[in-house]
Amino acid sequence: MSEIVVFSGSAHTELAAEICAEIGVELAPTTLQRFSNDCMQVQLRANCRQRDVFIVQPLVPPVQEHLMELLLMLDAARGASAASITAVIPHYAYARSDKKDAPRISIGGRLVADLIATAGADRVVTMALHAPQVHGFFSVPVDHLSAIGDLAMHYRGRDLSNTVVVSPDLGNAKAATAFARLLDVPVAAGSKQRLADDRVVIDMIVGDVDGKDVIVLDDEIATGGSVVELLEALRSRHVRTVSLACTHGLFTGPAIERLSARDDVTEVVTTNTVPQAGHYGLPHLEVRSVAPVFAEAISRIHLGESVSSLFSDVPTHG
Repeated sequence: MSEIVVFSGSAHTELAAEICAEIGVELAPTTLQRFSNDCMQVQLRANCRQRDVFIVQPLVPPVQEHLMELLLMLDAARGASAASITAVIPHYAYARSDKKDAPRISIGGRLVADLIATAGADRVVTMALHAPQVHGFFSVPVDHLSAIGDLAMHYRGRDLSNTVVVSPDLGNAKAATAFARLLDVPVAAGSKQRLADDRVVIDMIVGDVDGKDVIVLDDEIATGGSVVELLEALRSRHVRTVSLACTHGLFTGPAIERLSARDDVTEVVTTNTVPQAGHYGLPHLEVRSVAPVFAEAISRIHLGESVSSLFSDVPTHG
């Protein structure tokens, strides 16, 4: 692994350090400077020439700051004659801007993908894109990883005979079905209509949930609006217990307050694709590390091996 160089932006250095520990390399130092006119400058403080460079930077708040930082790091690696440059973006926030659903609206997911490729990325590694079509926005190869297997491992060994997996909407039903298949339980889904960024209506639940133990699976929890609406719908169906599981635990705005007030939620299970240090006030929060799967992907890319097995939803990490 001597020819691998891993850098981290300021968005999530803890995850980058975990990934490096799994690979067995030191996290290379980076210097970020801000000038008096508010412009940023990035310096990569390790040799990149003819090396495989990996830059770890999830797009988390402040998203625009972290995006610009990533672009500058990619440009610096290209200028330093790296053999290959991979942008490791555990959470691609602009994946939610994936379609034209209003007049004269920007499609940020495509624009940001173009910026990342233009800045110098030869490849992107990401996880649980909000919409599958975002994969096609990139003009460079994308390794789209899944945390479903690791989330499923959290529930292995439990009595799941009365359990059903519920997706908050039909758009996430495919992932929920794969998750349910791993646990050998049935699946249900909510019929959701989004009114605003944090306002949704779930008018019905498709599937048998009455009197069941429920695992709600979503790709991300931001403000918690969708989850709270789903919880109200589940309460009317007299479910017994509810466990919330998601890949990206953003918990923005009123999310922690909303979820902490729920006495029908027994636990919240998420991963560390985004920093979780500020969210431990959330009762019953369990955080599973995605560092092993990202480290495995990086190692395989460096060695020219297949990464496709990591796309599957077969759990590999206990």
